[in-house]
Amino acid sequence: MSLPTGSPSTLTTRAILFDMDGTLVDSTAIVEQVWGEFAARYSLDIAEILRTSHGVQAKDTVRRFAPAGADIEALAGELGEMERSRTEGIVALPGAAALLQSLPTDAVALVTSADSILADVRMRAAGLAMPTTAVTSEAVTRGKPDPEGYLKAAALLGAEPADVVVFEDAPAGIAAARAAGMRTVVVGGAGGLAEGMWRIRDYSAVTAAITADDGGRLITLSL
Repeated sequence: MSLPTGSPSTLTTRAILFDMDGTLVDSTAIVEQVWGEFAARYSLDIAEILRTSHGVQAKDTVRRFAPAGADIEALAGELGEMERSRTEGIVALPGAAALLQSLPTDAVALVTSADSILADVRMRAAGLAMPTTAVTSEAVTRGKPDPEGYLKAAALLGAEPADVVVFEDAPAGIAAARAAGMRTVVVGGAGGLAEGMWRIRDYSAVTAAITADDGGRLITLSL
């Protein structure tokens, strides 16, 4: 069942899915630092790595850029350890904590390309509570831009894709949400907007109101 979207600045939904890095949590400095060290080790183009790696599982980026014969799993594991041990400068996006606190816990999920340990580290460092439902890299066989993670999260919340709103910031994640058939709010300046997409700078002006209809609970987001 498709829900009405209301005016261009309001969305009515039954479930909300959030990406993490760049969407709820600003971890830019650490991401650039870790991938910069990887690029320097193998004389790679750091600008190209950063352009294409955001929102994608680390092992997929390593597989794309590592030299022939490299141990992809070992390199990805090493980078993961580096990311998990560094938290300086990690902050929540403005308004993210207040929005999460205002939402029903059983209507929210995190869908991230990070593993469960890194997701927990970064959410804690940003002062954000981890949603009860979280789909991390271990829970999927295909990472973003494949829609598997978003479809799995919607199923865990008992929501149809048309009744879900996704908050995303990265091209790969936006593509995943769109492929899942979900309305998408782009956080920040990534890409252009198409039908079924909205944009916000951060969550400073985003509010949620809870109502109900014959199908159950409704969440109306004002953007």
